[in-house]
Amino acid sequence: MSDRDEFGAFLVGFIVGGLTGAVVALLFAPQSGEETRALIKDKSIELRDKAKMTAEEAYARAEQAAKEARARAEELAHEAKVRAEQLAAEVKERGKSALDAVRKPKKGDEPTPV
Repeated sequence: MSDRDEFGAFLVGFIVGGLTGAVVALLFAPQSGEETRALIKDKSIELRDKAKMTAEEAYARAEQAAKEARARAEELAHEAKVRAEQLAAEVKERGKSALDAVRKPKKGDEPTPV
């Protein structure tokens, strides 16, 4: 979860930094309106491309994390199944032992007809 938080903070910082830089450039640029508009267009395309790359990287990381989580869940399910089978066998054996102990006549007792 912390990787996700770090990525979100990075993305917000990236966008805020880009917008701040664009505003500062507009305020201090000694250019005409037409040149400024062209600059804004170029910078917006550049910012869009960077955001797209960042989103693709985030998607790839999310896919990898999902794949790892799925593998871990399958591993845990397998371990739980094996442990449940072991417990069932153990309970069955204890039950059989208890039943044999009840059925086995004690010394001095008459055998019970079955």
